[in-house]
Amino acid sequence: MKNGKIFAMFFNASPRKGWNTHKMLVAAKAGAEEAGAVAELVDLYDIKFPGCKSCFACKLKNARTDGVCAIRDDLRPVLERARQADAIVLGSPVYFSYPTGVYRAFLERLAFPVYSYHYEDGKPLVCRDKVIETANIFTMNCPVDMMEKIGYPTLLESNTQTLATVFGAAETLYSCNTYQFADYSRYDMTLFNEEDKRIHRDEQFPKDLDNARSLGKRLVERASSHIAP
Repeated sequence: MKNGKIFAMFFNASPRKGWNTHKMLVAAKAGAEEAGAVAELVDLYDIKFPGCKSCFACKLKNARTDGVCAIRDDLRPVLERARQADAIVLGSPVYFSYPTGVYRAFLERLAFPVYSYHYEDGKPLVCRDKVIETANIFTMNCPVDMMEKIGYPTLLESNTQTLATVFGAAETLYSCNTYQFADYSRYDMTLFNEEDKRIHRDEQFPKDLDNARSLGKRLVERASSHIAP
């Protein structure tokens, strides 16, 4: 909560501001704000940070990390704010079948300190006092049929499952066959047709943005149900 309102954070793990992933996150943030949340968008490529260093400070008995990574660097203040969030959305383009390296480094730092090795009744005693609504937004150059053929859902959904295990709830939104370049004529490419890409962008991407807006709104509405009156 922040100022008595649902607090939603959005994390851009794309190096390209103003492009597909960033636009999807902006739309999701707008949906969250429409639902009454205080929302923040963080561009992760603006922050210099490593992934988990396996110091295990967050796993010590009587640890005082309270679900926040113990590494004190430029990411630490962001993680401290994320610890207070009621809804969290991560966005990344897909590079060689996986989210970006920055996405993975951030996910390690965000989720591992909340996750516990202490299990009871087959479940980890995570460091959170309520369900945090989370989601992944993945954008990619390949069309839907190609994505399914090469197994992207299996690979990418493992990240969403991590969020669900640690935070209690997660979903995935895909934006496929994205328009990749401002000027296709400058690039050596025969795999994709620029005209087909442009038509798809004009017809489908606005729908993807609407879906992202709905996602942001939906997460906030769900998060509200987890807050004790």
